[in-house]
Amino acid sequence: MAGRKEAALPRKAYERELLRLQTELVRLQEWVRAEGARLVVVFEGRDAAGKGGTIKRVAEHLNPRVARIAALPRPTERERTQWYFQRYVEHLPAAGEIVLFDRSWYNRAGVERVMGFCTKEEHQLFLRQCPIFERMLVEDGVLLRKYWFSVSDTEQQERFRRRLQDPLRRWKLSPMDLESITRWEAYSRAKDEMLVHTDIREAPWFVVESDDKRRARLNMIAHLLSTVPYHDVPPPVLKLPDRPAPTGYLRTPRDLQNYVPDHTASL
Repeated sequence: MAGRKEAALPRKAYERELLRLQTELVRLQEWVRAEGARLVVVFEGRDAAGKGGTIKRVAEHLNPRVARIAALPRPTERERTQWYFQRYVEHLPAAGEIVLFDRSWYNRAGVERVMGFCTKEEHQLFLRQCPIFERMLVEDGVLLRKYWFSVSDTEQQERFRRRLQDPLRRWKLSPMDLESITRWEAYSRAKDEMLVHTDIREAPWFVVESDDKRRARLNMIAHLLSTVPYHDVPPPVLKLPDRPAPTGYLRTPRDLQNYVPDHTASL
């Protein structure tokens, strides 16, 4: 089913607004650090929906000691025996931290459900426990934001085609991604069922139309900023000290060290 087609957002307008929003994200980061807040942002959606590119723009100018990306690999054999949410709890933020989940516990409601990686009973248990789990997080003071990136089937197919032809992005395309083409309706049904159970008042879902990646990135970041009551935190007053007078130090001779060859000399 084709998505709504909008005029492409001009690159200059996109870059100008992106820079403004990223500046606001830095202000948000400083507020989180100063106030000891805990912010969790969940990025979910179909394959090739633009989650990764948006996360990259969100984190681009943030301090990695404050804001980190959690992109968990497949669970180990030991993790498979744990309570399902347990390995995600380990990645939740402490005071003054932001965690961006590049996919999250919602794997069970999507790919695991559709691909048969979990049982029907495990899936149903997840749908019952997830709202309770998220209410516990919010009740404890965690700022939880959940975004679903929606892409049309035609746009997804085109993005897969471009990835297949681009050696720099071919690694993004996996057999699992290609399976999502033939299981489009199954993923749609799984997503609808997930939203029915987990779109709760304490932690609602927000859908991001992402056929236009530029619009999707700006819209998502702007919305995130609008939902957090951050304010300016005065930065510490810093002053560059005067450089002290030399005391006779001599640099190590160049021939005693290994230097990287000047590749640029051949350009």
